[in-house]
Parts: sequence; C-alpha cells; structure tokens
Amino acid sequence: MSNIEPGVLLGAADIRELAAALGVRPTKQRGQNFVIDANTVRRIVRTADVGPEDVVVEVGPGLGSLTLALLETAERVIAVEIDDVLAGALPATIEARLPAKAGSFELVHRDAMLVRELPGSAPTALVANLPYNVAVPVLLHMLDTFPSIERTLVMVQAEVADRLAAAPGSKVYGVPSVKANWYAEVKRAGSIGRNVFWPAPNVDSGLVSLVRRAEPVKTTASKKEVFAVVDAAFAQRRKTLRAALTGWAGSAPAAEAALVAAGVSPQARGEALTVEEFARIAEHKHKGADA
Repeated sequence: MSNIEPGVLLGAADIRELAAALGVRPTKQRGQNFVIDANTVRRIVRTADVGPEDVVVEVGPGLGSLTLALLETAERVIAVEIDDVLAGALPATIEARLPAKAGSFELVHRDAMLVRELPGSAPTALVANLPYNVAVPVLLHMLDTFPSIERTLVMVQAEVADRLAAAPGSKVYGVPSVKANWYAEVKRAGSIGRNVFWPAPNVDSGLVSLVRRAEPVKTTASKKEVFAVVDAAFAQRRKTLRAALTGWAGSAPAAEAALVAAGVSPQARGEALTVEEFARIAEHKHKGADA
C-alpha cells in the first residue's frame, strides 16, 4: 500500500488551477502532457521499484505530479526541467505540498540533453514521463552519461515503448531497440490510457522498464563504433546487410568480409541481429576493409 497522504498529490483540478495561475498552456512543441491522475503516478513509482535509499532523477517534471510521488518514497529527487515557468514554480509546489521533503528535492533548470552532471550523490534510478518528441535521445543520453543509474522506468508513446522493448526479428525492432539494449535489459512494463493526461494526447502511452546490464556487452569495439554499424544497418533497413553496410565499410566486398568474419550472413537484415552481433561486426571493420 502507498503511504502517500491524501492531498499531497496533484489531481485534475489542482493541475488546471496551477497551470492557470502560471499562465501555462501545454505546448506540442515540447510534447507536454501533464498527468492528472494520482493513482497513475503511484503506479509508476511502484512499478519503478523506487525505495527509500534511491536517488531518482526525473526528466520533464512539469507541474510536479510524479515528482511529489517520487519524493514521498525516495531519498532524493533531482528534477531536470527546461521550461522557465515550470522550473520556477516547481520548488514552491514541493514546499507547499510536501514541506517535510523539500530539502530532499533539487531542481536542475536545463535541457536534459545538455546535462553532464547532477548535484549531490549519483542517481540510482531514472523515472520520467518523457516528452514524446525527444523520448529516445533523452533516454539514451541519460543512460550513457550516468552509469550509476541502475533502474529506469519511462512513460513514452506506446509506439516508442514497443520499439524500445522490441526483440530481434520484430517489425518494430530498430535503432532505439538495439541502442537501449546496449545499456540495459528492456521490457514493456504496462500501458497507460489517454484520460490520465491533460491535455489528452491522440495516442496511448506505455511504460518501459530498463535494468542496466550487470555485465557490459563483451566487445573490443567502442560504443561509438558499434552504434555506427547500427545506424548504417537501419538507414536502409529493407536492404541486406551487405548492401546497407557498404558505405560504412568502404565497399560491398569489405562489408561482406566484415560480416563473414563476424559470423553474420551478408544476406541478413539489420532487424534480425542482436546487439552482440552488431558489436562483432564493428570489431571486424578493419579486417573487412583490408580484404
């Protein structure tokens, strides 16, 4: 059971009242859809398995719906907000609704894509309702920049959730699937309806759980080298890997040599490969190019 006191979390009326007072109109440009249902934020915190020892980073806290629920449970919450008005108002909302935990809250007023460090002890978890238009790059940036993040739970557009959690061979398996899998074990963790948001989006949302790999992908190639293969393979996803990787390898024969050396069929397509197979191809680029 949740130990969150009634009245602490924001309901639909609270959200609209706050927004009106601040003159905030949710913008499509920033993908803003505010959660107005207390049960949903409770569910997110529970599904994220946030505990009293966690330092949670939240990207795009908005008016503070999820922030309050996280603060009630976690040791500390660091919220990263790009919007000037929302960033300015959030500390006062925390102070008014959860004064006992106000000292456990820190605001970073920046674009999440530019954040390279966070105040205080390293974050152990990332929990966020990510803006639809930047969800994947923000997620990958945070996982890459903060290796201390062990557990992640993000709410994203259902289609994006499917892509992130897709397995090799799936029609929606692609660049986000492979890159997320470089860092973590990824799975769908539930669905979220449209009626818990204001304004209600035109699409459903999904929860994605990412648990950081205990052991990194075993490879002598760098992440940059592996991701270059992934990007090339899916830039022309209908083509065979021999054709799709021609530019990356320098020539079709060099691409084929790298694939064969990696134990991958030159006739395969990117959507069939695991992240480990992409890493093996990256390792053999120079051998292939010399062939």
